[in-house]
Amino acid sequence: MQTTIKRRIEQYIKKDLGKKMVFISGPRQCGKTTLAEILLEDIKGTYYNWDVDFHKRLIKDSDLNLKSKLWVFDEIHKYKYWRNWLKGIYDLYKKDHKILVTGSAKLDIYNRGGDSLQGRYFFHRLHPFTFSELLDLKISTDLNTLPDLNIDTDIKPAKNLLNDMFHFGGFPEPFNSSTEQEAMRWRQLYGTRLVREDIRELERIYELDKIELLYDHLPNTVGSILSMNSLREDLEVNFRTVKNWIDILERNYACFRVLPFGTNKIKAVKKEGKLYMWDWAAVEKKSARFENLIAMHLLRLCHWITDIYGEKAELRFFRNVRGQEVDFIVLRKGLPWLAVEAKESESDLDSNLKYLLQRVKIPYAFQVHFNGDKFKRLPDINGSKIHILPAHIFLANLP
Repeated sequence: MQTTIKRRIEQYIKKDLGKKMVFISGPRQCGKTTLAEILLEDIKGTYYNWDVDFHKRLIKDSDLNLKSKLWVFDEIHKYKYWRNWLKGIYDLYKKDHKILVTGSAKLDIYNRGGDSLQGRYFFHRLHPFTFSELLDLKISTDLNTLPDLNIDTDIKPAKNLLNDMFHFGGFPEPFNSSTEQEAMRWRQLYGTRLVREDIRELERIYELDKIELLYDHLPNTVGSILSMNSLREDLEVNFRTVKNWIDILERNYACFRVLPFGTNKIKAVKKEGKLYMWDWAAVEKKSARFENLIAMHLLRLCHWITDIYGEKAELRFFRNVRGQEVDFIVLRKGLPWLAVEAKESESDLDSNLKYLLQRVKIPYAFQVHFNGDKFKRLPDINGSKIHILPAHIFLANLP
């Protein structure tokens, strides 16, 4: 396994730091600090971590190293007045110092302290490793040609890498671990620290044991419509409480929800959503884990389009009242762009995917399988370019 991976957003962050502050958010232990250290070495700066008492005092006193070209503030969103403080520092020093802010929660949501930072920063989301990132593949910068599958890979190394990602996940530490036992030990501690350190500090929550139980149970819901009522009964709390807890886990990058997609031509379910984990290796069932792996890469694609290109992109799924379902639809500017169906084994075109394509114009459609090497370009349906292909080829073409 590789140990040193160049993160694809590094070049964009360097460019953005020359214009404004840069915020990087993402799940804990996905590589934010490592990326910050690389930038600090390159730009010559100073690192401040709110979780370190000495650094906390320096931040509160605004006692910063004025010789540094770059200041990195890590986990500063835990400071009650962080936005007002940061606004003042940026306005005072923006001509002489670059500022990078990192955090393991959604920085745009934890806006404690009032004053807006709008217009003063660029926002990036760092994900766990992606497949093409690990292969160090050059991805098209033209979004309109990105789904054309211009990148092929050497089958054996790519399939071996995909197998490693499937078993160990995309987080750096378990991915680089030498055994599955080490990865499992990391995974066990990860949820506990997320709940008892990050969530406890950021949220006014007292039932941490039950939130930890919820976190441990959520991987079992992947691949199915999420039932809040079922979770409510299992945890013996009310509907509003369990919904609030999932909101908290979501804004701390433990999980993410995918909402249904529908149009006037297709009556889709409206309320029920699906839930996936940022750590897909926590999902036991193999078919659900593969679906989660694909979901995570498609979410990264949406975030990439939004953060790098400034274009709205969303991840959805399709399910109608008759139970016909397609795993994923990527929307660009509110319109369907990609339809993706994840299959554990190779098979003919899924009837539900065909049903959707016949009724909705979607430029690209992919049926992606984990096992097998079948690669086939099918005749267009309603103007959609359709491929049945192995996961390693599909993922190699995503950022």
